[in-house]
Amino acid sequence: MIVAEPKALEEIVPLIEGLNTVYVLGCGTCVTVCLTGGDREAHILAQELSNPALYDGRPPTFEVETIERQCERDMLKAYQEIPAHCDAVLSLACGAGVQALSSIYHQLPIFPALNTTFLGALDKPGLWGEKCYGCGDCVLARTGGICPVARCAKRLFNGPCGGSKDGRCEINKETDCAWALIIARLMNLKRLDLYEDIIPPKNWSKDRGGGPRRMNRTGHDVAL
Repeated sequence: MIVAEPKALEEIVPLIEGLNTVYVLGCGTCVTVCLTGGDREAHILAQELSNPALYDGRPPTFEVETIERQCERDMLKAYQEIPAHCDAVLSLACGAGVQALSSIYHQLPIFPALNTTFLGALDKPGLWGEKCYGCGDCVLARTGGICPVARCAKRLFNGPCGGSKDGRCEINKETDCAWALIIARLMNLKRLDLYEDIIPPKNWSKDRGGGPRRMNRTGHDVAL
């Protein structure tokens, strides 16, 4: 899932200062799960931003709502109506959700309330860790289901490096060495033969080299 963290109030206040009404819109999927963008968090943020001490003048009035997925344009068009008297939208969604809103509501400024951080999973209650980089060329079948792109600090495809010690990364001693995890996993699977195979240089053209990526499952180009 997409993991995000809240922006500081000091970063948000200058964006909305001087406005009359701000529409705070939560998102009910990924960022709800990681406790940063759901309905509860949207109401808490609106309450915190209502503090007059944060502003030189009068604080805006806030209206709060949450939609299931802000990144779905069809869902936004069908179910989301922003009141005409609102001056801006403060979105508690990932960057994709903010941009989907912006593509539909051209007449309104759409401000992000979160910083999108990574594709991750729950490690333990209250703690999420990065698991996937979205590189476009998955090698998990060869690495025991552990991603060397997201979880190795050096993105090595034939590790570990010489700095790994006692199963820990030399960049951060609190971080497990991804390749130590991979080797342990392959040993458990009795597939160390995969480790002995040299992974060839990665085709990074499927990553960000060609600009924004698209996936077409329709068989023809679709106008957005």
